[in-house]
Parts: sequence; C-alpha cells; structure tokens
Amino acid sequence: MSATVSPAASLASLPETERAAILADLRDDELLALEYDWRFWARPNQLAPGGDWTTWLLLAGRGFGKTRSGAEFINEQVRARRAKRIALVAATAPDARDVMVEGESGLLTISPPWSRPLYEPSKRRLTWPNGARATLYSADEPDRLRGPQHDIAWCDELAAWRFPEAFDMLMLGLRLGERPRVCVTTTPKPTLLIRDLLKDPTVAVTHGSTYENRVNLAPAFIHTVVRKYEGTRLGRQELLAELLQDVEGALWTLGLIEQHRMSIETFGATPLSRIVVAIDPNVSSGPDADDAGVVVAGIGAGACPCGKEQCGYVLDDRSGAIPPIEWARRAIQAYKDHKADRVVAETNNGGELVETQLRVVDATVSYRAVHAARGKITRAEPVQALYEQGRVHHVGGFPALEDQLTQWVPGAGMPSPGRLDALVWALTDLMLQSDDGFIAYYREQAQELAAQKEKLNART
Repeated sequence: MSATVSPAASLASLPETERAAILADLRDDELLALEYDWRFWARPNQLAPGGDWTTWLLLAGRGFGKTRSGAEFINEQVRARRAKRIALVAATAPDARDVMVEGESGLLTISPPWSRPLYEPSKRRLTWPNGARATLYSADEPDRLRGPQHDIAWCDELAAWRFPEAFDMLMLGLRLGERPRVCVTTTPKPTLLIRDLLKDPTVAVTHGSTYENRVNLAPAFIHTVVRKYEGTRLGRQELLAELLQDVEGALWTLGLIEQHRMSIETFGATPLSRIVVAIDPNVSSGPDADDAGVVVAGIGAGACPCGKEQCGYVLDDRSGAIPPIEWARRAIQAYKDHKADRVVAETNNGGELVETQLRVVDATVSYRAVHAARGKITRAEPVQALYEQGRVHHVGGFPALEDQLTQWVPGAGMPSPGRLDALVWALTDLMLQSDDGFIAYYREQAQELAAQKEKLNART
C-alpha cells in the first residue's frame, strides 16, 4: 500500500477482475463492516498519529476531510472504550450542531447503525450504546467549559474561535481517564493560539491540502472555489493549508493586535461611554461580492483595565457578503444587542440606500451618515496609530476582520475591504471625532517631523 493513499484507493487501482474477486470473497456482513471501516477508507494523514501526544493538530485546507477525521477519531475512541466523557467544541453552537453532529461528515452520519449515538438536541448531548457521552459546547461561551471534566475532546476550526480562552478552559478540564487527548481540526491561521500549539512538544501536527481529496469534491466546488483562489495568498491558506505570516507593507500586524487583545474576563464590566455600529455597505451580493462591513465598537468611560484612559474596544463583527436588506438587519440587531448609541455608515457607495434600508428595518434607529472625503490610507492611518499606542483592544478574536486588517497593503491596488472600512469608521467616530481628530493626528505628525529636522540640522 502507498504511504499517501488509502487501502480503498489501492484496491480501486487494481484491475477490475482482481478487485471483483477480492470483494466476492466477503460475506454481506463483512461488506457492511468494510463500509464503516474508517481505516480502510482514510488517507494516512486523516488518521491520528502514533506516539505520546496530548493534542493532535490537523491543519488542512477546505475540503480535505477534516470534519470526517475528527468525527472518526471520536468514534474510534468510543469503540476502544477510551472515551467516556467527551467534549465537542466548535466556534459557535450552530457549528457544533450543524457540522460536528448533523453534518454530512458529522457523527450521526458516519456512525455505523450498530453503534450510532442517541442525539438529544435540547440537552446538547450524544450517548452511545456503550454509555460514552458527548456534550456540545460553543467557544463563544468559554465559561460553560470551566467546570465539566472530560477524557477526550474534539475542537473544530480552532483558528476561527473568538475567545481563545475557551481552549484553556477545555484543557484544564481534560483530566479524566488514563490518557486524556484532544483532536483539533482547523484551517490554519497564524493566531497566537495556533502558533503556541505548533511550539508545544506535546502536540502532534498533521498537514493536508484540498487537492488530496479532489476526487471526492463536487465539480462546482472545484470550479467556483479552487480555481478562483489558486495561486493567491488566500488560496495558499485555505487550499494548501499554509500558515502565512505578516504581509509586508500592511498597516496592521497580527502581533500588534495580539499584544493588546483583551479577554472577556479582563474586559468584564468595563464602563463604556458610547457604542456605535459602523456599516461599510456593498450594493450587491453573491459569491463574488465584496463583504458589507458591520462592526461594533465602544469607547471607555474612564480608565481601561490596561491602565490607559478612554480606550477603544472592538466588540463584534457581523460583516458578510450579503444583500443590502440583510446588512441592514444585522446592523439593527447589533445596535439592539449592544445597546448602541448610533449607527454610522459610509455613503459614498450606497448613497441614500443605506438610510433607506435601515429605516425599513427600524425607523427609530439613531443614524449618522459619513462621507469619505479622504482616501482610505489617510483615513486608516490615524486609526492604526491608536493600535500602536495600545489604545484599541479586540475583545476576543475576529478572524475574518483581522485577516483583512493584516493583509491589506496601502497603495497596492487591493480591493476595498469592507470589514476594515467599517472598523475605521467606528473608531474614527468614537476616538478621532472626524475632522478634529484627523487634524490633531496630522498636526502631531507634522510636529514630530519638524523635531526630526531640527535634530538633523543641529548635527550638520
């Protein structure tokens, strides 16, 4: 058998007569068992590695078969009676239900009929015939993982978790059984948590690309996704599963964001004087549409937990490639959920459409239109300077927003990133007070430049 293909693929490569003869020797019950034998169907890098590890980190591209690998890992642990109390953790509660349990490669689908777990959605629980029990958790609610204990866990799309402390809470409770272990299946992003795991000697790492599973992917996926992103930076991350580092020339770096990131525990009950929802609208939707930016931010009413005064806080990102009425709904819902003071929206692109859509959803919303009289670089630089000063904190993680921040290079002719623009509008409204803030920023820059010239003249 090849080291890079499954036994099933090796069997399929045999001449038809030889393959038919092998299968003809199997009884019906043996054929049924073969259908659910993951070690027969799996490619070698879809199987948990050997060795003495605590965490198996499977970094793979979209369509590789990460979900199937995670679900089969859990099934194998249950069958071997190495798992009695299992944690299934996804970025959100719907992800845990729709992907890990009910999805096409989820536990209910891939389990054999004689060992299929009973699913109780209201209890967020699966129970296998041998008594093993799994509980579903959302990484958006880290405190739910603070008390429970487990012997096995599966974490899906760890790089997309908003609150990395959820992983810490999980690991602190992974203390049952003889050999507690966790399987992590994720598309790679250079988050601090992923980078820390890669340095940990107790972590076994497996890599895999989308192309390894190409034969099982729908032609439409190959056409619309693979071909679109082949050869691009995003494709290297999402298809080839490369862990990409900072982009040269980008205003923001992940290190800068991480340095001042704030956990929900640290943020706690920090008082805020104002909260705004900012919109950077798109005027179309569909697979090729730009994201409509919908970002929530607030400004402190006094001292920040970091010790500075009146810091800004990024609280939520509800952006997406969605039609106008949907971004209006999301913005209004965010406005209500966060008890915001105002919705601000850029009107260069959408004009009166923005206010019209908002008023259709809620005629009473407090709204202010802003107009981009200056270029994107001029608007973004003062906001980035606030990050440099340690005066902006991301409360939790916002992977898609942070991808745009760290990949956009000023002056490189890159598409307008909607999430970034919405963030800039929100923090400008809160912390730079439009024209006054811009003038103050550039006045400070001019003063610094003048001081540097004076020093240079003094030397010469």
